[in-house]
Amino acid sequence: MRLLLCLAERAGEVVSIDDLLNQVWSEVVVTPDSVYQAVASLRRLLGDDPKQPTYIATVPRLGYRMVATVSPWAHQSIAQTGAQTGSSQASNNEHPAPVSTDTPVPSPRLRAGLPWAAGVALCLALVVAFLFHGKVANNNRSSSSAVAPRPEKSVAVLPLLDLTEKMNQEAFADGMTEELIDKLSKIPGLRVPPPTSSFYFKGKQITVADIAKTLGVAYVLDGSVRKSGAWLRVAARLIRADNGYVVWSETYDRPLGDALMVEDDIAGEVMKALRASIEARPGR
Repeated sequence: MRLLLCLAERAGEVVSIDDLLNQVWSEVVVTPDSVYQAVASLRRLLGDDPKQPTYIATVPRLGYRMVATVSPWAHQSIAQTGAQTGSSQASNNEHPAPVSTDTPVPSPRLRAGLPWAAGVALCLALVVAFLFHGKVANNNRSSSSAVAPRPEKSVAVLPLLDLTEKMNQEAFADGMTEELIDKLSKIPGLRVPPPTSSFYFKGKQITVADIAKTLGVAYVLDGSVRKSGAWLRVAARLIRADNGYVVWSETYDRPLGDALMVEDDIAGEVMKALRASIEARPGR
């Protein structure tokens, strides 16, 4: 919500990563990774396409910009009220009505705060929609869990997001996703849906809970690929489907070179970490 509000308050302007860190995470020490992940999550909730954005656009090497139109929700009603008041005064010039001290008049401070109020209204609308959707999803999960409980040791790997500046690493991200599925499927007792099932959700705006319900898994692994100079960074996180909490996360930095070797190396590291994380959690 703070991220959305920050961008909405400066709609049309480029907001740098440093500004977002200072305003959204003012009391927490975090890395730019938090900004990237939060923007990706916000886009997913808004149904926004980073390649053809209608809400949040990435400005390479500078930051992000809210491209959606942001306006005060009460602007029209206030304008209409003012117009009606003006016409009433014009028609009653000969017999002016007494001025009531109870009539609210928008102050300059109120008018100056309207863009901020618009951002709050937009945030609240999104939160209400998110909570309603979450409630429906929880009800669906509750009704279906009694019929087909999910195996505790099961994980679905979602297609990794290409968050590079030029968004030209999609092939590497897809290869990394397949390598992760291959490695994790070799863990004894761990159930992993095949690539065809995981890639079905690529580009679709579906919540983690609904994906886990569809694939019948207890965990979902998602992540992203970024690039800085001659280095690649792969971020991965493990999410518990029934409560949406991140139970494990890690980033892996590797120099550009043999893509297959990098994929195999990182997938092996993730496999070891997830194996230890999932096996350490008792079954329900």
